[in-house]
Amino acid sequence: MLRTNVYIDGFNLYYAIRKTPFKWLNLSALCSRLLPTHSIQKIKYFTAIVIALPHDLNVPLRQAIYLRALRTLSDLEIHDEGHFVQWPRLLPQYPLAYIGTNNPTRPPQTVQVLKAEEKGSDVNLASLLLRDCFRNDFDEAAVISNDSDLTTPIEIVVKDFGKPVKVVNPHRKKYLSHELKGVASSCFYSINMSVYRDSQFPPAMTDSNGTFSKPVTW
Repeated sequence: MLRTNVYIDGFNLYYAIRKTPFKWLNLSALCSRLLPTHSIQKIKYFTAIVIALPHDLNVPLRQAIYLRALRTLSDLEIHDEGHFVQWPRLLPQYPLAYIGTNNPTRPPQTVQVLKAEEKGSDVNLASLLLRDCFRNDFDEAAVISNDSDLTTPIEIVVKDFGKPVKVVNPHRKKYLSHELKGVASSCFYSINMSVYRDSQFPPAMTDSNGTFSKPVTW
């Protein structure tokens, strides 16, 4: 069986399931269902520590509980070196509105929004994928993401080093990136919701610090 490392883009995966009841996700169980014929030796999960929001102060607490659950998995590494940045930004109002005229050739009215972006996780995933390839740490890699920014490192692993990379699109209703499809050795075009449903942690769990439970709300 092929020695397989799995690289998970945490926020890309989160946005695929955030409107579902399946966020209490056991990543080891998920990978086993997706790759039943592979010998999964390492799962690497890339994320960033979230920040509290004025309307939802418990966001960091829920994430901390989930990361605690993930740390019970012996084959999983958490890489949380990404970070968030926020800044106010003027963007066009939607539906587009035009001040004092119905002439759409003039610039539309803008509103100020708080723009938040996660930075670094995709770079960290790409860097470790390449490093592990250089070290011959796997026979095949699987990347769970639909982020086309990962196209070049995947192409390097496949074309320059001859190692297969399977790309798994975590989204059910979003097409797999054309760029990723073009460089991957093979693809899962989406993950069925039944796979997420069947890959959940139990509601109550125990680790070396005691017992904890799935957040009541998410």
